[in-house]
Amino acid sequence: MREPIIARAGEQPPLAAMGRVFGMGEWMGSGPPQLHVHHEDDEAWHVLEGEVEFRFAEGRREVVGPGTTVFAPAGVAHTYLATDDARYLIMLTPRLGALIDELHQVARKDLAAVYRKYESELLE
Repeated sequence: MREPIIARAGEQPPLAAMGRVFGMGEWMGSGPPQLHVHHEDDEAWHVLEGEVEFRFAEGRREVVGPGTTVFAPAGVAHTYLATDDARYLIMLTPRLGALIDELHQVARKDLAAVYRKYESELLE
């Protein structure tokens, strides 16, 4: 039988859970510097501390702080830069979790192919 995951404020390690449809985790640090799009997957962030600057297509930028949630539906080009003190929850699909894991293991020249493998596209 599967059990629920309950993360209480201040407990270590921070929340990290992946289900069949979506997962969520407490993260720090920035996303990839390049604008990219996930063609089949939604992604969302909820800022707990610090600030995160999101960049979207056509030069649109939004700087958000604690208590702000950003939702990028499939097909919305995006990337983000977090301040050093930023903490946020990220909600993503298992496919995006696998994409992120693989991106951390490949050479820069192979990034575009990895994005394609996971129904995503590197735009820069």
